[in-house]
Amino acid sequence: MGRAFEFRKARKFKRWGKMAKSFSKIGKEIAIAIKSGGPDPEANPKLRAAIQNAKAANMPLENVRRAIKKASDKDTSDFKEVTFEGYAPHGVAILVETATDNNQRTVANVRSYFNKCNGSLGTSGSVAFMFDHTCFFRIQDKDIDLEEFEFELIDYGAEEVFKEDDEVVIYGSFESNGAIQSFLEEKGYAINSSGFDRIPNVTKELSESQADDVQKLLDRMEDDEDVLNVFHNMG
Repeated sequence: MGRAFEFRKARKFKRWGKMAKSFSKIGKEIAIAIKSGGPDPEANPKLRAAIQNAKAANMPLENVRRAIKKASDKDTSDFKEVTFEGYAPHGVAILVETATDNNQRTVANVRSYFNKCNGSLGTSGSVAFMFDHTCFFRIQDKDIDLEEFEFELIDYGAEEVFKEDDEVVIYGSFESNGAIQSFLEEKGYAINSSGFDRIPNVTKELSESQADDVQKLLDRMEDDEDVLNVFHNMG
């Protein structure tokens, strides 16, 4: 198995860095998708992916429709995607993806979380190079032959394919997201969820007490409504 599989396995078992997104955060993802490609899911692959993720989070259909209408009616240019980089205690690299309509507020909050948890907010590019920016898709496992399926997907930029629970997980480069999504949709595969991940090139092993220190920072970040994703290289 590849690096993405091993990292997902470790993160799943330790339950670190894995956040259950609230409906309000999914609503922001929908707004960002509409900003980039319009309110028609048929013509906007990013919006289709956001709706798939809403379903995976058991967001009621009425809530999804309301979020689309709200984002369509208001000026979605208010929302900006901003990424923050820094270090948690014990030298753990942290990368935080946000969607905000008030950058001043978000910057102040993120900086305060780092400061209160003995971390440090860094500059752009200070830790991003430690992570591979990837896309991923989770599809229903309908007796898929992994070897044959992966061979097909290589031409579309897939780098790793594996089974996890009752799903097949596909990883590829950030740039291959559109090509892989188009392939899966054209072939009729049911996409349960999709998104982007940051896989660390090297993980940092910590003691239990050190990991607890880092987890306090992760919890603060993940509780913030402006924060969409938090990535780290804690092993």
